Amino acid sequence: MNKKILFLSAIIVLSLVFFGAISLFKNQQSIKADTLADTNQSAITRLGAPTKGAIKAKVTIVEFFDPACETCAQFYPVINGLIKKYPGKIKVEMRYTPFHQGSDQVVKILEAAHSQNKFWPALEILFANQQGWTRHHVAQPNKALMLLAPLGLNLQQLNIDIASEQIDKIVKQDIDDAKRLNVRATPEFYVNGKPLPSFDYQQLVQSVENAIAQAY
Repeated sequence: MNKKILFLSAIIVLSLVFFGAISLFKNQQSIKADTLADTNQSAITRLGAPTKGAIKAKVTIVEFFDPACETCAQFYPVINGLIKKYPGKIKVEMRYTPFHQGSDQVVKILEAAHSQNKFWPALEILFANQQGWTRHHVAQPNKALMLLAPLGLNLQQLNIDIASEQIDKIVKQDIDDAKRLNVRATPEFYVNGKPLPSFDYQQLVQSVENAIAQAY
């Protein structure tokens, strides 16, 4: 009888230790997940990144993009359509992710244009004429720059800015943040800090509309 009691007691103790260990492991995993989520949130936005829409909007779309990316160009009208459909409720922030060969120089051109408050018209020109400055998915920065002539940019200042350490740091930060977020293709969207459940037009629209419903 005593042996049975000791045996049962041992099983109970081992069970408590086992389930306690599982609970501790889950708590540690939860803490790690929360820490990772906080780290990722800090990588999504960057102070000074090009933005469009209402400053005080409660819904922010962050897009990691490559100007030479055909899909990015195709999504651009969708983004503009959402801003027009929900005036005052949406803000868009753009982050540089130059995956295509030669795009690293093109995003520097865009950031230099941003310094002259011409980022958005420059981006629209490059998207609208993408086939004119890319060949076999390789960006040609000189051709891209020539297309921006109608904007009346200060070319001397533009060239100084393109070669500056400041713009190098900005582009590097965006690339590093994209790596932290495991961005592997463009465009990559975050709506109020959350990635899309899956990648397509409808998921972007649905995520934005859900965020608007929650915020307003």
